[in-house]
Amino acid sequence: MQTALLLIVGFVLLIKGADYLVEGSSSLAKRFKISDLVIGLTIVAFGTSAPELIVNLVSSVQGNSEIAIGNIIGSNICNIFLILGISAVIYPLTVSRGTTWKEVPFSLLAAVMVFFLANDAIIDGQGFSMMTRIDGFVLLAFFVIFMYYIFGIAKKGDIPEDMSGLKIRPLGISILMILGGLVALVIGGKWVVDSAVEIATAFGVSQSLIGLTIVAIGTSLPELATSAVAAYRKKCDIAVGNIVGSNIFNIFWILGLSAVINPIPFQPRSNPDIFMAIFASLMLFLVMFIGKKRILERWQGVIFILIYIAYVIYLIIQG
Repeated sequence: MQTALLLIVGFVLLIKGADYLVEGSSSLAKRFKISDLVIGLTIVAFGTSAPELIVNLVSSVQGNSEIAIGNIIGSNICNIFLILGISAVIYPLTVSRGTTWKEVPFSLLAAVMVFFLANDAIIDGQGFSMMTRIDGFVLLAFFVIFMYYIFGIAKKGDIPEDMSGLKIRPLGISILMILGGLVALVIGGKWVVDSAVEIATAFGVSQSLIGLTIVAIGTSLPELATSAVAAYRKKCDIAVGNIVGSNIFNIFWILGLSAVINPIPFQPRSNPDIFMAIFASLMLFLVMFIGKKRILERWQGVIFILIYIAYVIYLIIQG
C-alpha cells in the first residue's frame, strides 16, 4: 500500500515538476524576447519529455536496465495506440503531409534502430547484448539531425503555435518554478523507479512488465493531457505532432543520453516489445491511406485502443 502510494505521489511530482519547469523556463525565455516558436520547439518539447528522461536516468544509474528500456518502448506504444486512439475518438485527426511522409517515418526509423543497436547477440553473434555509449552517441546524432529538420521547417512557418496562455512572471518566481520543478522531477523520478522495482519484486513479475505498463503510462500522462485537449479544441496538428515528436525524442534523445551516461544491458526477451513499437509506427503510417486520406478516423482510433488493451493483456499473461 505504501509502495503504491509512493508510486502515485512520484508520478504527481514528475508531472507537476515538468509543468513548473516548462512554465518557469518559458516565462524566463519570453522575458528575454525569445519567440513563442523557439520556446515551443525547445523548452516545451524537452519539458514534456522530462518525466521519461528522469525515470530513465535514475533507472540507468541504478542499473535497472529493464525499466529504462521498458519505459521508452512502452511509452512509444502507449503514445500511438492509447493516446492517439483516445484523441481520434474525441475528434478525427487530420495529419499534415509533412508529418505523414517525414515525421512518422522518422519515428519508425527510431524504433528500428533500437532493435539493431540493442541486439548485438543476434547481429554480431556475441553472447551478450548491450546498448553501449557508442550506440547512445549514434542515437544522439540522429536527434541532432531531427532538431535541425525541425528548426528548418520552423523557419517556413509550418509548425503550429499554441503558446497563447504563456505568461511573463516576475524573475524570482520564474527561477523558483524552474528550481522547484527540477527538484520535483528528481525526487518523483527516484520514487517511481524505486516503487516500480519493489512492486515487481513483490508480485514476482519482471521489471520490464512494470516499465512497459505502469511506468510507461504514468510518464505519458503529459502527452495524454496535451493531445486530448488539442483534439477537443480541434487542433489536430498539435495533437498528432505532440505524440510523434515525443516518440522521436524518447528514443533519440532520452534513450541515447541514458546509454551515454551508463551502457544499458539488453535482454532479448524485450524484442517482441520493440517489434510492437515498430508495428505501432507502421500502423500509424498505413492508416493514413485507409479510409479518408491522412485522417485518423474515430473507428481507427477505437481499433488503436483495442490493440493497446490486447497488448497489455498479453504482457500480463507473459509477465
